[in-house]
Parts: sequence; C-alpha cells; structure tokens
Amino acid sequence: MTRLYITRHGQTEWNVEGRLQGQKDSKLTELGESQAIWLGESLKDVEIDIIISSSSGRAMKTAELIRGNRDIEIMSNDNLREIHLGEWEGQLHLEIEKHSPDEQKNFWNFPHLYKIKDGETFQQVFDRVTNEIERVLLDFQGKNILVVTHAVVLKSLITYFENKEIKDLWSGKFMNSTCLNIVEIKNDSRKFVLQGDTSHYPTEEGLYSNNNC
Repeated sequence: MTRLYITRHGQTEWNVEGRLQGQKDSKLTELGESQAIWLGESLKDVEIDIIISSSSGRAMKTAELIRGNRDIEIMSNDNLREIHLGEWEGQLHLEIEKHSPDEQKNFWNFPHLYKIKDGETFQQVFDRVTNEIERVLLDFQGKNILVVTHAVVLKSLITYFENKEIKDLWSGKFMNSTCLNIVEIKNDSRKFVLQGDTSHYPTEEGLYSNNNC
C-alpha cells in the first residue's frame, strides 16, 4: 500500500495581511513555524520515506520544520507550486474586490468560470498537479510519501481523488495551515482516511483559518 500524507504550508506574513501569494512568496510567521513543528511532532512515529515539497519558500521551510532532525530527503517540485494568479499576486483581497469583483467572485464561488489575464485557471492547476502526483505515485509505489503544498493544489488533489468536478473544488473541509490529509492507495483504490485534520494544534490559538492562496 502507498500512503500519501498531504499538507499545506504554515501560516505566512501575507496570510495575516490578507494578501494573495500565488507563486510569489512570503515568510512563515512564528505561528506558521510552530504549526509545522507541531505536525512534525505528531508524525514522529510514522515512517516517512520521502518528503516532496512545492519549490516555493514557504512550503520548503514548512517541509524542513516538519522533518526536524530526521534523516528524510526533501525533494523540491515546481509542479506542486500554488496557482499562478497573474497580476493579483501580492495584492490585498480588498484591492482585488475593488478592481475585479466578478473575477474574485468566480474564484471563490464558481472556480470553473474563473479566468484572469496571465494567470492559471483551476483546470490548468488541476491538470498540472494531478499529472505530477501520478508520477510521484509511480516513482514511490509502496512508500509513505509526505507532500507539502498549497491550498488550491490540495483542493485540486482532493477533487481528483474524489472524482469531483472543478465547479465543486472548494466544497468540503477548508484546508487550514499544516492540516493533514491522508490518502491510501492500493491497486485501483484511492481512499481518504483523514482530511483537513488539525488535531496536532495544541490549542485553539493554533487554528488560523484564512482563505489566502
């Protein structure tokens, strides 16, 4: 059996500011670093064979903190980076709401209709990350694989494994910072045994819900 342990990066400075990141980057906050450490501690008894992280700085830092002092290779992967948001990257939600209200509404409510200049569509992200995850599963068959990535990528993978349509991408649990998702893969079966779990947060203060990508 192959097990995928999939998580989102820890809280970042731009998450707190309400600023969209996409393929731009910002540093983890102190809380974001703690969130990654907490997840690493909760997985200390799980034999992780490989960690595959989005090449974005916030994801790589999260992967390093989850690994801690364990001897596990971290592989950087460009195809697991967040959705490219074009000119929206680095802008505040409030700014985008003013100049692109219809597109912003589509982004959060009608992902199958969302499209902006110089940015990826949800379908393009879906194709990018699902093709990559199939390569990962082929390369590391029978292993325990930890994937560190981003909100839209995570939701795309959930959409894929649950055979949902792009229009339903945002349905289900919200992907909080360093939430844990586990998929078991055996023969043709792909089954979630855990989704959006934050039980590694020691207190409610650790739960920082944000809808920044």
